[in-house]
Amino acid sequence: MTRDGDFEARRQAARDRLDADDPAMKAERDDTSRSGFFANVYEKAQGDAAAVPWADLEPKPQLLNWLAEHPGQGRRAIDVACGLGDNAAALADAGYDTTAFDYTEKAVNWARRRFPVKPVDWQVADLLNLPANWRGAFDLVHECYTVQSVPPERHAEFSAAIASLVAPGGTLLVYARSRKEDEQTDGPPWPLTPSELDLYAASGLKREASDSFDIVRPDKTIPHRFDVWRRAG
Repeated sequence: MTRDGDFEARRQAARDRLDADDPAMKAERDDTSRSGFFANVYEKAQGDAAAVPWADLEPKPQLLNWLAEHPGQGRRAIDVACGLGDNAAALADAGYDTTAFDYTEKAVNWARRRFPVKPVDWQVADLLNLPANWRGAFDLVHECYTVQSVPPERHAEFSAAIASLVAPGGTLLVYARSRKEDEQTDGPPWPLTPSELDLYAASGLKREASDSFDIVRPDKTIPHRFDVWRRAG
């Protein structure tokens, strides 16, 4: 699956539709996990990846750069909220014994269809109700845009759940939009402040590296962070 000529136009139209449909845009916070919204995105996409605004159809370059220097050699990795599966496929290509999960079954099935021969264990799972045998089981955990997708009052809970997957001596990679500590945001998404990006320390992890960078769109520049965390072995 590649980006065809009118991909970006279809994507912008989908963003506009989703903004109108998204309960968070209307300040309706009954479902602060936003599970219903994400299920609706994949349902309405009807197989068109342009209608899934966060689907780049390629792995994040920061992840690829890190993997080039840290091959898996059979170690276990997990991709959190895998979406259409590009980052999970990159983990498998780098030699990791890879599990990937998403809350939305349609997303998982779509990823499985896109990468039928990749050695990835695709699973439907709830980040806040993970299988017991996943806790502390993975040498590498990759998280991209998950925490920022829920309101700030849920950020600590979601961060702790992600950190719980990291094995002793394991690594967590975090890719997120960022903002200044006192910068206001309406959301969604809700970019992470420095103190929110530090939440993994409360789960016993130590930051080893951090890269701040911008993604430039025609209409705006979006600050990002790529952080590397490690749990003591």
